[in-house]
Amino acid sequence: MQTEHSDVLILGGGLAGLTLAIQLRRELPTLTVRVLERNRHPVPEAAFKVGESSVEIGAHYFESVLGLKAHLNDRQLRKFGFRFFFSEGRDDVDRTTELGVSEVLPTPSYQLDRGIFENYLAEHAAELGAEFIDGATVRTIELATNGSASHSVSFTRDGTEHAAQARWLIDASGRAGLLKRKLDLAESNAHDVNAIWFRIDQRITIDDWSDDPAWCSRCTPAERWRSTNHLCGPGYWAWLIPLSSGSHSVGIVADAGLHPLETINTFDKAMAWFAEHQPRLYRELDGHREHLQDFAFLRHFSHGCKQVFSRDRWALTGDAGLFLDPFYSPGSDFIAIGNTYITALIGRDSRGENFAREARIYEQLYFSFYRNTLALYEGQYPMFGHAEFMPLKVTWDYAYYWGVLCQFFFQRRLTDVALFMRLQQPLAASEALNRDVQLLLRRAAGSAIGKNPTQMMDQCQRPWFVELNRGLRDSLDVVALEQRIRDNITMLDNLAAEILGYVQANGSAELDDLPALAALSPRAPHLLGTSI
Repeated sequence: MQTEHSDVLILGGGLAGLTLAIQLRRELPTLTVRVLERNRHPVPEAAFKVGESSVEIGAHYFESVLGLKAHLNDRQLRKFGFRFFFSEGRDDVDRTTELGVSEVLPTPSYQLDRGIFENYLAEHAAELGAEFIDGATVRTIELATNGSASHSVSFTRDGTEHAAQARWLIDASGRAGLLKRKLDLAESNAHDVNAIWFRIDQRITIDDWSDDPAWCSRCTPAERWRSTNHLCGPGYWAWLIPLSSGSHSVGIVADAGLHPLETINTFDKAMAWFAEHQPRLYRELDGHREHLQDFAFLRHFSHGCKQVFSRDRWALTGDAGLFLDPFYSPGSDFIAIGNTYITALIGRDSRGENFAREARIYEQLYFSFYRNTLALYEGQYPMFGHAEFMPLKVTWDYAYYWGVLCQFFFQRRLTDVALFMRLQQPLAASEALNRDVQLLLRRAAGSAIGKNPTQMMDQCQRPWFVELNRGLRDSLDVVALEQRIRDNITMLDNLAAEILGYVQANGSAELDDLPALAALSPRAPHLLGTSI
């Protein structure tokens, strides 16, 4: 059996593995890259993998870092932002509170048909010089035992055994977690949430759910269906995501204690659940049962990882490492961030530079992003149906994401350790404030529905919000970037003070265990405006 060598061997040719292969070939073209993928290609369109919605970091990674803008514009759908309807038990969705934008925001994001996308990624990676081997089942992994040896992998394809060696070994095998299992790196977290999803071969045009002229005219163009639409209630949210193939992705993500998986883990159970909790969507789906393409569920999907980057020239990316929650669609963001760090480490090694320090620091940064983002979800699901306080959370979460983490990624400064060190204190303060804001709003909302008037809370009516999104595409030098991040953190202080003022004016707020918020002086809405 002949052993074939490469500089980088990627186990898994899904979204994480293929995008890493493309990034490596673009940025380090002298290195040989091989990808082993278990599935045969081409994969089917639509009913293939969940994870169709991208947000700004992931979209920018695909569009600009990987150079896939033409494919995204030609073969995928430009997203009309996130949209939220507080529609628990309601058939008249147009008579509830809607949160979203009336116009498409300047910085693009996309809805991805994963089958179309991953077929294209495999072809494009091969065009760039990566070797893509589909139908490959990994059998054994032997990690290098010293600094000069290569990692060894055996795999089978079409009944034939193969052997491969590589200087770098990357686990992008998703939940199979080949390296994670071998090295016992799995780490649980306290976010106990489950998900079901399915695709139907039919467009769900939410814009047709009402003929009220006022409701229809609130968006320009009237294409709410292009949004990632969230139908929200206590302890859950349901998603509606359109795919360019013409299918629609539908899912339920729910707190395990409030909506047990056993109540939704078949299509018939999910339909019965929709009939009770989202009757308007039930009516839409009930007429298209024959268009069902697939159905899947996942229990306790959120997980961490003890280690993702190693000085011994291995790394984990994508779901093989960690996964948070599909709310706000951070999956492709963390692929983009992880792949960028992995590429930087491999680049240092290829130039003969020591990278042990960077592997440790990049992992610390990566895990800090994970912890900060986990705070957006952990314990928060009971308030998801609250039409008064949930919009405050969404506004805060967007501002925190665009104002801080996005800035480092869009300006290609994720590996600028000196910049992170200079900003260490304000970043730590914003992290503490984020945790306090999440707890404040969770307590204020409880699990009630709250006020739910007929209105659209149009995020385009907040100029600072639109500008924060637009400014992501500015080109800044490091001095201007540092100042912008400091200014954005000051803006977050002001926003948190307004949220605190609103909560105190509309109830009570115990601040004894919220020191970052207690240090602020509550103030009347300015950034928030009057539509809260």
